[in-house]
Amino acid sequence: MELAYIPSPSRGVLYLGPVPLRGYAFCIIIGVFVAVWLGNKRWVARGGRTGTVADIAVWAVPFGLVGGRLYHVITDYELYFSEGRDWVDAFKVWEGGLGIWGAIALGAVGAWIGCRRRGIPLPAYADAIAPGIVLAQAIGRWGNWFNQELYGKESTLPWALHITSSADGRVPGYYQPTFLYESLWCVGVAFLVIWADRRFRLGHGRAFALYVAAYCVGRFWIEYLRVDDAHHILGLRLNDWTALIVFLLAVAYIVISSKKRPGREEIVEPGAADDDGDGVGTDGATADVEDGAKPGEAAAEKPGKADLTKAAGAAEPAKPGTTAKPGTAESGAAKPGTAKPGAAKSGAVESGTAETAGVESAKPGAAGAESAAKN
Repeated sequence: MELAYIPSPSRGVLYLGPVPLRGYAFCIIIGVFVAVWLGNKRWVARGGRTGTVADIAVWAVPFGLVGGRLYHVITDYELYFSEGRDWVDAFKVWEGGLGIWGAIALGAVGAWIGCRRRGIPLPAYADAIAPGIVLAQAIGRWGNWFNQELYGKESTLPWALHITSSADGRVPGYYQPTFLYESLWCVGVAFLVIWADRRFRLGHGRAFALYVAAYCVGRFWIEYLRVDDAHHILGLRLNDWTALIVFLLAVAYIVISSKKRPGREEIVEPGAADDDGDGVGTDGATADVEDGAKPGEAAAEKPGKADLTKAAGAAEPAKPGTTAKPGTAESGAAKPGTAKPGAAKSGAVESGTAETAGVESAKPGAAGAESAAKN
């Protein structure tokens, strides 16, 4: 008789009137919220805008759900397309069956689309969201507990999982709680990535690659404990081979990326650094506010208003018949009609001196009068 064990829920769905509330779906939804929340905090800490992670998640999450379901249906096609099975069940995501490999792969495609639309590098976004993703996996695994699935070999351990359902070929009994092992492993991976990211300032996708590599290590030995039906290749379950190959690819990426692009991105989201404001308007223009002028108005003179300041040494126009003193200048403005046609300039010029005068307005016929008088 077992004195201690992990009990399974009597049912995995509650009904709010005609609306079913499924534990598996709730775990997935909570996991998504946690991933977005933590990803947003890390993204802002790296210099990004608040809300960007959620905006891109709008693309990544649906793609991830489709990818996860596709991987499960393809690798366990006999559950839906063999004799006596209904292929419509392949669309019943709420009943369980999401492959993490397909979810990450197709979810990355959705994230790439979202990042491209905002001009953001995908590796930087992946680094920020990585711990949140693996925490979402940790929470999502409890959905398997609600569905009484993904357990391991028979066990007499105090923490053995008590399976009570006999649906889909299950045999009631006590088994290794592989869902719990994976959930705890995922929590450990999340803390590992956060620590390593702070310690080594991982960038250019290396924090995400570390998450992938560390998860694969745990998935490899946990998969070995499972007893549910699976395809085998050379004595290993298909997911073991997948974990091994993905692990090698992740490690290779870390090594190559560290050599080609060391350090971390300085700018993860263009324009985010300007959001604090520096007095510049949205159009990038600034205006000086002088003499009580309203913001945005330039300090300009009224139309037609002339500068009345006279230059140093300037003199009023000389009267006809007077002589200009050496070094003085006549005013550059002459009243209309002061010069008669054919008349020479007023005043005589002393020998050795030069008269500095403004240009007078003369009527036609005044040109050449001075030279004619000299001759």
